[in-house]
Amino acid sequence: MNRNEIARVQDYLRRTFGNDRLTVVAPKRANQPVEVMVGDEFIGVLYRDEEDGEVSYQLQMSILDIDLPPAAPAA
Repeated sequence: MNRNEIARVQDYLRRTFGNDRLTVVAPKRANQPVEVMVGDEFIGVLYRDEEDGEVSYQLQMSILDIDLPPAAPAA
């Protein structure tokens, strides 16, 4: 992804999630993923997909079980 695309996707994500701390970080080297951060915390990677002349972007986010709050007791 080029810098213009990164800026556009970042703006979209900030508006969608209502969070100006969200940043899309260009890779330091070619062929590395574009990272998505909230503040200093890594939250996922962003991929660009082009098929049949249409471009889309995919955000892949993993959530670790240890980061979740405790489960509610069964009813």
